Order: sequence, then C-alpha cells, then structure tokens
Amino acid sequence: MRILVPEKIEENGLEILKQKADVDVRLDLTREQLLECIDQYDALIVRSATKVDAELISRGINLKVIGRAGTGVDNIDVDAATERGIIVVNTPDSNNMSAAEHSIALLLALCRNIPQAYMSLKAGKWERSKFKGVELYDKTVAVLGLGRIGSLVASRLKAFGMNVIGYDPYIPQERFDSMGVEKVDSINEIMQRADFITVHLPKTNETMGIISKKEFDMAKKELRIVNCARGGIVDENALYEALKAKRIAGAAIDVFTNEPKEGAAGEGFSHPLLELDNIVFTPHLGASTVEAQRNVGLAIAQQVLNALEGNVVEAVNLHGLNMKAATRLAPYLNLAEKMGRIYYQVESLPAEQIELVYSGDISKEDTRIITLSYLTGLLQPVTDERVNFVNIEKIIHERGIQVIESKNSHVDYFVNLITVNVKNKERMMTFAGTIFGKEEPRIVNFDGFEVDFMPTEHMLMVQNIDRPGIIGQVCTILGDNSINIANMKASRNTKHGINLMVLDVDSDISDEVLAAVKRVDGVLKAKELNL
Repeated sequence: MRILVPEKIEENGLEILKQKADVDVRLDLTREQLLECIDQYDALIVRSATKVDAELISRGINLKVIGRAGTGVDNIDVDAATERGIIVVNTPDSNNMSAAEHSIALLLALCRNIPQAYMSLKAGKWERSKFKGVELYDKTVAVLGLGRIGSLVASRLKAFGMNVIGYDPYIPQERFDSMGVEKVDSINEIMQRADFITVHLPKTNETMGIISKKEFDMAKKELRIVNCARGGIVDENALYEALKAKRIAGAAIDVFTNEPKEGAAGEGFSHPLLELDNIVFTPHLGASTVEAQRNVGLAIAQQVLNALEGNVVEAVNLHGLNMKAATRLAPYLNLAEKMGRIYYQVESLPAEQIELVYSGDISKEDTRIITLSYLTGLLQPVTDERVNFVNIEKIIHERGIQVIESKNSHVDYFVNLITVNVKNKERMMTFAGTIFGKEEPRIVNFDGFEVDFMPTEHMLMVQNIDRPGIIGQVCTILGDNSINIANMKASRNTKHGINLMVLDVDSDISDEVLAAVKRVDGVLKAKELNL
C-alpha cells in the first residue's frame, strides 16, 4: 500500500502508517505535480490547504481512501469521492477537549481582563485598579448546545461552583438530568437569567443569528458571552452594538462569520469588533493544542489503515456495513432515511423512544441497516456532527433515545411495510412507508392519517379543520405566488374533524407564503417539508 502525505501531520501518525505501508511525505508538491503523481497512491492524507476536488479525484485511479487530518471536509469533494467508491475519513472527535478548554480559557480571560492587563504591563504601566474582574463562583452560566463539547464545558464549569443551565431542544430531559444541568426551553429565558453564555451549537439555518439585537436587549447588563462554536451564531453586528453601548459587559470570540483561509499569514484581518476594548479575541484556536494535533495524527493514521484493510471505519461517506446487503436493500434504506427526516420537520420536542416495526417480506431481512438509515435521517438535520451508519448508534445512546425493533411477517394491503412510532414526552406519533414496484418510496401513514404520497424535495403539509373551502384557499395562495402543485393528497380524521393535506410542489415555499397559509381561517398547522 502506498500513502501520499502532502501536508504536515504529527510524527506519531506517520510512524504508525510506516509500519504497514509505504509513505511518501512530500510537503513541497505543486498542484500540477500532485495531479501527475496521485495515480500512484492508494491513500491520500491532507489537512486543509490541499484542494481535493473532482479533477484530482478523477486522476487518482488507484485511490481507495482520502483522509482529512481534522474535522472539516470543505476542501474535499465528498460527492465526487463517493461516486468513485473512495472512502473519506476524518477525525471529528480528536479536538473536543481542546475546544472545550479553550472556551473556558476565553471565559476566564474575559472575566479577569487578562489580555488587556498584559498589554498594559507590556507598555510599562502598572494599573491594578483599572482591570478589576469578576468571579465565576455562584454565577449562572448558560451552555447553548449540549453535544460533546458543550457537555465537557458544562461539567468543568460546575467544578467552578457555577449554576449551569442549558439550552438544546434536541437533547431529552434525561440527558440534562444526568449532567446535573437545568434545561431551559427558550433563548429568551436564557438571556434574562444568564450572567455568562458559552455557545456550542451547530451552524444551521435555525441557529444562525440565534442571539441578535432582540436577545441582547433583554440580557443582563453584566452578561459576558463566549463563542468558540461557529461564526454567525451570535450576530456580529448586534454584538458590536451591544458592546459599544455597554448594553452587555463583554464577549470572547474565537470564530468569525468570514475568516481568512488557513495559512493566510501576513494577510490583513479587519472587523468592527476589533475596535472595542471589552472583548477578547483569538484566531480560531479551539483545536490548536499539541495534544489535539497529536490526537489528530494518531486518529487519521488509524482510520486510513483500517479503511485500506477493509475494516469498519467512521467514514464520512461509507457506512461501514455489509455493502452487498446495502445494495440489495437500497430502496428501503432510501425510504427509511426519508421517513427519518420527517419527525423534526413537524415536531420540536426531542424524541425519547423510537419503535420500528418491519412487516411482510422485509421482516425476513437483517433490518439493522434500515434502522440505522432511519436514525441517520432523524438526526442529520439537527446536529453539527457528521452522522453515519457507524456512529449513529453511539449518538442515539448519548442522547438517551431508546430504539426498539420488532418484526411481523403478516401485513395487510402491502407486501412490505415499515412503521415507525416516535414517542416524545407528550405523545406518540406514527409514520409508515412502503416500496411500490421495485424502488418507489411511498409514505402511507402520516401521524395517524392514511395517505399515499411519494416524498420529494419540496412539500407542504397542512392540517386544518375539516370543512369546505380551506383546501381551495391554500391552493389559491400557492398559485398566486407562482408555486405549481405537482400532486396533492388529502386525508381526514373523522373522529376529530381534522383534515391533512400533503402537497408536492415544484419550488421552495417562502416564509411569507407559509405565513399566509397559516393565516387561513381553519388551518391548524402548516409546515414545509424537504424529503
């Protein structure tokens, strides 16, 4: 086996690689030279500077594995690699501790004015009274996002004697209880109660700008906020205004919405926040420790060798299961993944228990891979972790979600049926799907309503009081906004007098159009679905 390493990784990782493969460390390769030689290698290990695009991948006719020594894979065309059967692996957990500790370091630096005092003393000034700080002890800190890094931060801040509260709508109550963290259900309450906030949320459409002007306006004047997660989760313009007006006490920032690319030494970086004195900065150093880099080197070496040897790996694009079964069951994997994506698009309460019932011929199969596909679809939209078949069970366990599989050889009306019962703290929701023909996925039960529709990219789900005229009004709103309806299914619950509409449309539904639908008299709920 031959492995090419065109960027620096720690020596401990190289030593492991060299025990089982021929390793070429070529740090001076130009783009042209890389294109010329890549066909000689079975694996490529990069950091962030090397652009592993479709052109390079197409030249790597012998490539089996691409390893990213780090978390992000923005410099790798994962789709192109997948199309060519190339496994992509990374090291998402190797810097968790470093990121958590850096968050706490920034919090302490902010509380005690350490950078400002350092610069003052460097200038020959002795200004003890100018840099009076505040203690953490007995203060309330809010941890936004209780994933792996957020959980590490929470446990360490408890050791400071802090009152730790947390916000994460996708973590069940039991997980909060086990950590000894009080669960808070709204950002508004967080802003009103917190003396400190530390951000560890994923970067999604929902979390971008989750703390903005409105939130700062309701915050304590003593609030200090730390963001070591992703730039933009805290609105930078609103933060600037709040700090400049002394509306809050301070901030510590490791990440920005727009950052220079790695290795852009010497290039200027400017930002309005740099003008202020009540803020602490670092240039995205969350993972920049000796230990984290050693962990990354060791982890990527083990991942690449395991993948080359055909072992199960936590791959970005390979689920690490029996691929013969995956090929045969591909239509059901597709169906299950789409069914999984439904729940958090129509419900905000975290799932506590999931039961998957396999009925008909499908019950004779090893359905674990289908269950994993469902769970992957369930969590992918609500976590910043890369979810795949290899790590999904671990993540589900960490979130305290109970998963039950059952099988029944008998089924009415269908050859095969997958039924999913999702239980949250308030109720049980049921969804069911089947395959028509050889590979056409169909949803046949939607939260207790009997339906029959194909899941597509642009869909509108409407629940309304079952009375004349409502369907027409909804369709008119779509038509008036040039949204074409490709298909529509309606189902009624006569016991409760409720109707369900599921519309397949040809384009995105804007927030304004969705709001107009919700304003129709008799509409109880309206959600855009992307399946």
